[in-house]
Amino acid sequence: MAAARHCTASLARLTISSTLSTCNATRPTLSSALAPRSSAALFSTTQTLDKAVSKKTGPTPQQLALQKERAKRKKKQSRHKEYKYATPSQEERFSLCDAMRYLRAAEVGRPPDSATYEVSLKIRTNKNGPVIRNRIRLPYPVKNDTRIAVICKEGSGAMTDARNAGAVAFGEDSLYELIKTKANDLPFNRLICHADCEASLKKAGLGRILGPKGMMPSLKTNTITRSIASMMREMVGAESYRERVGAVRMPIGNIQFTPKQLSENVKTLIAQVKDDITRVEDRTGQSKELIEVVLSSTKGPGFSLSGGFLPTDENLDPIALTTAM
Repeated sequence: MAAARHCTASLARLTISSTLSTCNATRPTLSSALAPRSSAALFSTTQTLDKAVSKKTGPTPQQLALQKERAKRKKKQSRHKEYKYATPSQEERFSLCDAMRYLRAAEVGRPPDSATYEVSLKIRTNKNGPVIRNRIRLPYPVKNDTRIAVICKEGSGAMTDARNAGAVAFGEDSLYELIKTKANDLPFNRLICHADCEASLKKAGLGRILGPKGMMPSLKTNTITRSIASMMREMVGAESYRERVGAVRMPIGNIQFTPKQLSENVKTLIAQVKDDITRVEDRTGQSKELIEVVLSSTKGPGFSLSGGFLPTDENLDPIALTTAM
């Protein structure tokens, strides 16, 4: 009997021990209950709580400000793909003679040789698109003070051609040294390079000096050539132009030009710029369009041209626009 009771007590102790071990295995310890959660878990819990609060009370002021900022940024990225000149101005348009009449009035009192007409051709184009650049010889040159220097081998035939064509400076190492020592007082305003000197020009490191002046020879600007004489003949009386900020701007005539002279210059420039646009479109596939022509003067405002020639005042003879102011 005593042995049976001892066996029953042992079984009871074993049962209680196994029950306690099972409870301890399933119950979280104090250290694990108090351990901090990971940042990802906390962020997920915070987002869940924010969404729950937003559903009940609506977005917070901080969330509204963030949404507005995102919408503003997205709108800013989607616009301004074209320059501001992509849309023609809504101002009144004038015939050439009427525009000249008002611009001459704005230049009264100035020396005639210091006042010039200027033209701006506005082009619809993408900001990241290709630009047009070229050189043009106008029927009636605006100024004829072109002074050309030629980079060529010493004693070469190209040097002889440059001297005979009237270059103000020529040579290779001697011309490089002249450019470096007189960077702010160069005796020339145009520079061309013979193809044989292209490598030495790159080694000379003159881009910092000639680049800002627009005189660095390059194949892109067609100022590196093997025919010095023909290039110099082309440059004398020719003007370079380049599309900048969606427009081509350049002097188009002296204030004493007749309406016919100014008209011929404007027509010639417009025709060449249209040809440049066609070539760029064929080469790149990106569209460009000439949308407006604006005529201004040194001190006068800009007048959008209508394409007409004669003045609206029937009593005004175009020849009167060339008399002394």
